[in-house]
Amino acid sequence: MPSRVPPEAPRADSQATGLLAAGPAATPQALLTTTVPREYVHRAAVSEVLLIDWGPDASDQADSFVVRAQWPRGHSFFTPVGGYQDPLLLIESVRQAGSLLAHAEYGVPLGYQFLMWDISFSAHPDALVAGSTPTEVELRIMCHDIVRRGRTIARMRYDVSVWREGAPLAAARASFSCTSPAVHRRLRGDRPVMTGRALPPAIDPAEVGRTCPGNVVLSSSGRGRENLWQLRVDTEHPVFFDHPVDHTPGMVLIEAARQAAYAATGLPDALLLGLESAFTRYAELDAPCLIEAHPERPGVTGDIPVRVRGTQEAQTLFTADLVLRPRDVQTRPGR
Repeated sequence: MPSRVPPEAPRADSQATGLLAAGPAATPQALLTTTVPREYVHRAAVSEVLLIDWGPDASDQADSFVVRAQWPRGHSFFTPVGGYQDPLLLIESVRQAGSLLAHAEYGVPLGYQFLMWDISFSAHPDALVAGSTPTEVELRIMCHDIVRRGRTIARMRYDVSVWREGAPLAAARASFSCTSPAVHRRLRGDRPVMTGRALPPAIDPAEVGRTCPGNVVLSSSGRGRENLWQLRVDTEHPVFFDHPVDHTPGMVLIEAARQAAYAATGLPDALLLGLESAFTRYAELDAPCLIEAHPERPGVTGDIPVRVRGTQEAQTLFTADLVLRPRDVQTRPGR
């Protein structure tokens, strides 16, 4: 995040909101599509920005917004598999939307530090079908439980309804808090932005639905029992560590949970249709983190619940409850 703080973030009724602010009388020039400012979603690379515009909800209800996202057909990490987009694109879109609204609608200055407390989603498979063009979705967001601090906010929760081609196909929710750089320094001190350790070897990429070891976040190093792995943190990964941070990002932990669920069930091609995750502590870069998975019996639909927990120095960092749909249960994409 840049250290320079603008005097005031643009509001959703400014020209920066693009399509949603244009209205029915917009000129063709006003309808040109771009991404939202990368600083608003805490990305250094423009290519990692998934959001293209935002604005107030049509109901004009307070704290209600619409954010549009575009998911690419090809990506170095979020790769379509079996005719479906990577569900983590949905999760990352929800994460980016919260950051965007915090800065653009609630006056959180650039440079503030964000801490995600929980994020979850539940999707119909049709929400994730990959087509012949990039996937465009609409996030209808209601913000609530907002804790205000002067002209900005300290924390909030938000609920998301994900629409595609006029139909609601997924739901999500998340919460975060944000602190000033000065407060963050008092809380965290001078924490390292590198692990300080050699990168442990990756498990077989095929076990977790990957083809490249560089995209595997689990290692069998130090493994003492079945369905237990060490978190493999590569601070040079261009997607997960798009910019230096002093802890392991939540998206890395979510991917670790998914990979652990794949490896524990032996279903690396399953489709992730649901996630409930909660984060309780920082995942420090200078200490090993263990990831354990506990699959449960399939439900009546054939979906398999998997409980994942991450620990560091015998303390729980996060928990995640995932729902996997095996390939033999999936319906063939119809789009």
